[in-house]
Amino acid sequence: MTTDLSGETIIITGGSSGIGAAAARALRQKGAQVVITGRSSETKKLAEEIGCDYYLVDYTRFTDVRAFAQNLLEKYPRIDVLVNNVGGIIADRRLTEDGHEMTLQVNHLSGFLLTLLLQERLEASKAIVINTSSAANLMGRIDFSDLENEKNYKAMRAYGAAKLMNILHAQEISTRFKGVWAASFHPGVVETGFAREGSGFIRWLYEGLLGRFFMISPEKGADTLLWLISTVPGKDWQDGEYYYKRRPGRKNQQASPEVAAKLWEASEQLTGVVKQ
Repeated sequence: MTTDLSGETIIITGGSSGIGAAAARALRQKGAQVVITGRSSETKKLAEEIGCDYYLVDYTRFTDVRAFAQNLLEKYPRIDVLVNNVGGIIADRRLTEDGHEMTLQVNHLSGFLLTLLLQERLEASKAIVINTSSAANLMGRIDFSDLENEKNYKAMRAYGAAKLMNILHAQEISTRFKGVWAASFHPGVVETGFAREGSGFIRWLYEGLLGRFFMISPEKGADTLLWLISTVPGKDWQDGEYYYKRRPGRKNQQASPEVAAKLWEASEQLTGVVKQ
């Protein structure tokens, strides 16, 4: 693994807490220029602590995502790594101001939009894009007739489908972007606040004593992410693959090239960015 990342510019969305914050700390220690996003005052606090740039970005708003992309393009001539790490479980079906179901937008569409807006810069930088997925992808199912989860909304089912989308997104980046490497990973069951908007049972599961007993630390959860960033794509890991504990992880049966291509086209329509 590379111990010196001096000169590398690494963007981590959702980097103010959990595995994003753990990775940001470790990458700064390796000399990387790190940029994090978040929604709370903790974002600025962490940025000041480790000496990195930060932006407040709300993934329920495409306007925020577009403004963030523009800021990145104006300030950073290179983007070596983009980590799409924002995500969470939403208890009840809610719509964003953009009119999309919140689980879909926060976990997939906003990250998709950001990546697409940065495509030329990522290609010019021969960058790596890494999506934070989850073993929950195994319980997901993508229904192209109901991407907005209008029928019988269930939080974990919607979350599982979105985590499957993260895997498919990385797969398709590897075929559509020139010179860009992509991967997705499952960090493990990590002690973070990502379930704070979940149902009472889900919050209890993740935040109660039972959850904490089985959970790993954010530092351990960030291990595979740091491994993907610090090793050689094509040699140590394969383009478009999904990893868990530095090895290929179990993927949903829908994780096929055909579904990935169809999801990409649908996501272009839903985010309003259609590449010619």
